[in-house]
Amino acid sequence: MSIFRSWIGVGVVGFGMAIGTMSFADRARAEQPLSVVYPPDQHETTSDRIFLIGTAPASETVTVNGQTIDRSSAGHFAPSFPLQRGENVFTLQAGSETLTLRVVRTSDQPPASVGAAFAEGSLLPAENIARLPNEPICFRAIAPANATVSVTLKDRSIPLLPQPSAANLPPNAAVLTLQNQPTPSSATTNAVTYEGCTTFQPGFQSSSISSNMTQTGFVLAPITGTEDLGFPTFRLSVNGQTVTQQGSGKVELLSPNPLQVVEVTADPGAARTGPSTDYSRLTPLPKGTRASVTARTGEWLRLDYGAWIRASETQLVSNAVPPQSLIRSIRSRAAGNWTEVLFPLQVPVPLSVQQDDRTFTLNLYNTTAQTDTIYMDNDPVIRRMDWQQPNPGQVQYTFHLKSDQQWGYRLRYEGTTLVLAFRHPPVRTGRELEGVSIVLDPGHGGPEDLGARGPTGYPEKDVVLVVSNLLRDRLEARGAKVYMTREADIDLDLRPRMDFIAEKEPTIALSLHYNALPDNGVAENTAGIGTFWYNTQSHDLAVFLHDYLVRTLDRPSYGTFWNNLALTRPTVAPTVLLELGFMINPNEFEWITDRQEQERLADVLADGIQAWIDARAAAP
Repeated sequence: MSIFRSWIGVGVVGFGMAIGTMSFADRARAEQPLSVVYPPDQHETTSDRIFLIGTAPASETVTVNGQTIDRSSAGHFAPSFPLQRGENVFTLQAGSETLTLRVVRTSDQPPASVGAAFAEGSLLPAENIARLPNEPICFRAIAPANATVSVTLKDRSIPLLPQPSAANLPPNAAVLTLQNQPTPSSATTNAVTYEGCTTFQPGFQSSSISSNMTQTGFVLAPITGTEDLGFPTFRLSVNGQTVTQQGSGKVELLSPNPLQVVEVTADPGAARTGPSTDYSRLTPLPKGTRASVTARTGEWLRLDYGAWIRASETQLVSNAVPPQSLIRSIRSRAAGNWTEVLFPLQVPVPLSVQQDDRTFTLNLYNTTAQTDTIYMDNDPVIRRMDWQQPNPGQVQYTFHLKSDQQWGYRLRYEGTTLVLAFRHPPVRTGRELEGVSIVLDPGHGGPEDLGARGPTGYPEKDVVLVVSNLLRDRLEARGAKVYMTREADIDLDLRPRMDFIAEKEPTIALSLHYNALPDNGVAENTAGIGTFWYNTQSHDLAVFLHDYLVRTLDRPSYGTFWNNLALTRPTVAPTVLLELGFMINPNEFEWITDRQEQERLADVLADGIQAWIDARAAAP
């Protein structure tokens, strides 16, 4: 259960549940007392419905608030019920046993404004920010309708104007329950969002701009030092009453002469489209990358090429000028089963990459080409490399590849030289899977990371380890070298698993999981195999294995998804995360924990891996 790791957390226990040391088949089918694994009593959610995951003796009729519910042949259940706002009470009965639990539905709407006051937590910016001169600085507040709202910053008043209600976007995970369409705002008539923007010039001169202006660029002015504009003061007047409130985020004006320069100290640095982990990831920045800082929001820095990075993943470079580099000759070299392409630079600059079926594109920012000569021999991977300078300060290199299957890449700085390495296709040394190496990652593990739990409380972490061991044995019998991220029930964070894949440099890597749903899912009607990939080089493997498992095992298809998961991000090999079924589906749980079906699943997975390798890798 990789998507919803928080679906059931530490300390969440069933009601009257005793698992003991039974085998898996026993745990799926044993007659246990009436118990509810999820949700816990007093569970809070913003969802408009909830499912109840649990079990009871198969011979008994189970009711929830007097309504008889459907169950699997072993007595497991997962009915869904609507939730009213506030407390919802569910009473379950099976024979003489009774359980009561309470679920509290909280609001998922913006805070409302009460009386002549700003809505709690609605003032933006909510944290310290720094921007360049003439760059829009925007403010927001939620206040009563028909109010006059403004903000004062350094003795300058900026009007905040009422904005039309915008549609609400559901979280990314909503696509997993087919509920990802925008919904109309349910804002009430007594609460309105007010917004406005302004720009500041050196010396604290300001000019207002329209409240819906977007950031399109800015004029740099030669100033020194950072100007502290202070904390904004918000003011509203309505029905003869006036209130003021100081904002929690201080505003500063950055000096563009010179801009601060930082160096990435993380390996690698996580670049994002905006200043929080809610924003999408971009190409990671290799350790040593240097860039100018053009904005700050809280703990986040905006770099000169547009990406944001945590300040804690960087260090300030004293007396540095904004990084700019020339690039001249380029050459390639063989390095074992990798081809390395060396880009000599004057300073380590930011970069991005894009993979396509038969191309790999590298963009270097803050770079100007003076390239006349490139050394690149006949290569196992690269057919040709072209370059162009599409924009001032950006050089683009396009590698045309010999195969539509890419087997992995690495990026690093050696001093100021960027080294881009391409993995060679695997060389088969014998029949079946000889010459192939595979990393298997049994998801979760340890006492605090159970993963999803089935109706009896049986945890995902145990099932995936059993299936991974079965699969390992079959792959090794075919000649593959198999590496396991864990072989016992141990705690193992995501980063060590990713590092393990990078260290072993396998032909492919698979992370094995079983699935769950957020509260607004329908557990008893959702089943099947789901497959997740991130890097383009992993797409073909993901689709092939997904279709192979669904077809051969005659299982439902939950779907194939691009998803930015930790165990899909490694670049050294095609890496796929498999969700092999839903722990919370009463009937599929019985299939998941059936020993014969586990053996069959391992057989089919091994067959599918070999079939894909046979189709994509060179024959011995």
